[in-house]
Amino acid sequence: MNNAVWISLLAGVVVAATPLLLAAAGELVCERAGLLNLGVEGMMAVGAVCGFIAAFTSGNAYLGLLAGLVAGLLCGLLFAWLTVQLMADQVATGLALTILGHGLSGFIGHGYAGDSITGLPALPLPGLSDLPVLGPILFQHTLPVYVALALVFGVHWFLSRTRAGLTLRSVGEDPKVSYSLGLRVNATRYAAAAFGGAMAGFAGAFLSTSYTPMWAEGMVAGQGWIAVGLVVFATWRPLRLLVGAWLFAGVGIGQLFSQAAGLDLNTYLLSALPYLAVVVALVLISRDPLRIRLNTPASLGRPFRAET
Repeated sequence: MNNAVWISLLAGVVVAATPLLLAAAGELVCERAGLLNLGVEGMMAVGAVCGFIAAFTSGNAYLGLLAGLVAGLLCGLLFAWLTVQLMADQVATGLALTILGHGLSGFIGHGYAGDSITGLPALPLPGLSDLPVLGPILFQHTLPVYVALALVFGVHWFLSRTRAGLTLRSVGEDPKVSYSLGLRVNATRYAAAAFGGAMAGFAGAFLSTSYTPMWAEGMVAGQGWIAVGLVVFATWRPLRLLVGAWLFAGVGIGQLFSQAAGLDLNTYLLSALPYLAVVVALVLISRDPLRIRLNTPASLGRPFRAET
């Protein structure tokens, strides 16, 4: 392949990694607060359908992004209410929300199946988009692509350099000690769940308003599960999300380029490659259990009841 094809391939990887980065960054913040949210897939589906309907009816794709974000935020608050307030099992609640999200999105979006919209316009960054190689790869995309890249560095800065980030990490490690020190454990977990849901909804809206500006039931296609696995792949370190998201997106984009190049490969195998890559990556990581134990938030998945 010539240079133009490689640049196009890498630019496609950056775009394809965007929903993974958005959803995974939100899930990472949620898990660092001690909440294991397996409902990301369903929240992305709800964000996708709400975002598309808002964009379709208003004619403004940016309103679609906002609608998807708000829909995801509400789903995150529902998850927090069930798991923090009512102390429901986090794994069961997340799975239930995934099932609910898929069913709800299919029901709401039934009348919009096959409809399309004018997607988000590209916003080349002045001075950067004209750079050789890096310009077309990183700086000639739509707004959510830039948001996703900035979000990863923003979450890293928030968790490592701010008082609020320290509070969130403390809650995720030991909520009882945090509560005894006067920290608002439940409020912190509510905020983390809301942020995680909002980013999942935003990621879903990106899929339906920009990546493939149309609505089709099942368009999330397991990307929420990949985002959850990506957090483990990154060992709960925000900057490592970039490597994982680009790796998994590269596998998915690579199959499209191989088909375009006329390679005689089984289409079912190619479609399964991104998910196989996740499985292989998690298996390799699990060979070092000490690193996982050292980085996993100690209270992840555990309920907390304030003493009275």
